[in-house]
Amino acid sequence: MSFCRSPILPVALLACQLSACTVGPDYIRPSAPVAAEFKESKDWKTADPRDHVLGSNWWELFGDPLLNSLEQQVASNQSIIQAEAQYRQAQHLVQSAQSSLLPLASLNGSFNNFRSAKGQSQVIPGIRTLFNNSVTMAWEPDLWGSVRRQIESNIASAQASAGTLQGLRLATQASLADAYFQLRALDAQKQLYDETVAAYQQTLKITQNRYAVGVVAKTDVVQAETQLQSARAQALNLGIQRAKYEHAIAVLIGKTPAEFSIAASDFTVQAPAIPLSLPSELLERRPDIATAERQIAAANAQIGVAKAAYYPSLNLAMSNGFQSSSVSSLFNSLSRYWALGPAAGALTIFDGGVKNAQYQQAIASFDASVAAYRQTVLTGFQEVEDNLAALRILEQETEVQHQAVTAANKALELTINQYQAGTISYLNVMTAQTAALSNRQTAVQLQAQRLSTAVLLIKALGGGWQEQLLPSEQQASGERKWTDYLILPLVE
Repeated sequence: MSFCRSPILPVALLACQLSACTVGPDYIRPSAPVAAEFKESKDWKTADPRDHVLGSNWWELFGDPLLNSLEQQVASNQSIIQAEAQYRQAQHLVQSAQSSLLPLASLNGSFNNFRSAKGQSQVIPGIRTLFNNSVTMAWEPDLWGSVRRQIESNIASAQASAGTLQGLRLATQASLADAYFQLRALDAQKQLYDETVAAYQQTLKITQNRYAVGVVAKTDVVQAETQLQSARAQALNLGIQRAKYEHAIAVLIGKTPAEFSIAASDFTVQAPAIPLSLPSELLERRPDIATAERQIAAANAQIGVAKAAYYPSLNLAMSNGFQSSSVSSLFNSLSRYWALGPAAGALTIFDGGVKNAQYQQAIASFDASVAAYRQTVLTGFQEVEDNLAALRILEQETEVQHQAVTAANKALELTINQYQAGTISYLNVMTAQTAALSNRQTAVQLQAQRLSTAVLLIKALGGGWQEQLLPSEQQASGERKWTDYLILPLVE
């Protein structure tokens, strides 16, 4: 009888698989601390009703066409490409675990030429030749769900990898926007210094004229020249910082600094109104929180894997083939044979506490994952609160600073008039000029700081990402074609 003609074993194997149980705890999403509202959201200027939800292209809120075009190139970032490959790797780990549910089949062929020792009972004396060709199958039924728990763990890990990818993409987008705004702030400061240098040159000319007619001392001229050259040096120093930001942007979009440049431009971008969601929605909008939650699910499944190791294992095998002393008759029906077995079961009765240690390790890993998840949630709320407070205070500070700039400019104008009238010394002019420059610099820096803080708030809110964008279990398993089951690798 040939096993391929008998349905008894396949049916038995299938029934065994279907009736198998799955040990270990089923996953339940742990609770996390969530506030009813953000503490720092008082007096928060919300966006228009049509913009109450933060979109995935969040950078468009700033209304800068060049920034929009740069953000579209983030896909070329090499770290993101690396994370994408790591996600595909996680998908293949799922497929590898799924393969353990199926039997292993192998094709065997052998040739044996031998002679039995004298004195032994021999059916055919002398030298014998034996040819063998067979197909064998081996299978270990997943009776306790160890393989299924491993698949469950690998799927959750793949989803966590996808969350890591999304988090990296958001962080890269935020870093790009921040670097861009810092670069534009340096452009504004450079323009400010250019205007200041022109003003200092005019003041120097006035001082030189006054010195020529003997109204002021030579020291006034030297002080004016010193102040002018100092402003020129500071303007040149800005080029170092600007070059670094330009190089950083190039790398963020996957280019070498040599092939990328940004022309200087006015700094007119203002911090936009940012849609603010409820604290409870933050759990579903931050990729890092979703990643931490999926890592808990993976750790939970590993408890089942460790627990299944306590139970006995069962190994089944069968073979079917041909055996003959002649190649010409090898595939003759009379040379055919089959075998069911061996069927072997094993149960470890002593291992020095290895299985218990592994089981307790899995439980501890789960507890650590839960704590890491809750800490990630708390950190997320902290980041939102920090940037809400910063934006609110920076807005107030900007208004006050604007008044300070206006006052400093007015004081400088009055001081220069008094100096030309000869009622005050040049030291008063230097003090007024320094104060005016300092206040204008502070105003530019506040504008850049508000933009950077707005970017950080958007990042803290998840940048328009949603948990439903995580791959499903089927998507996390990846696509498999029939060619994937071939024993030979096919390069596409």
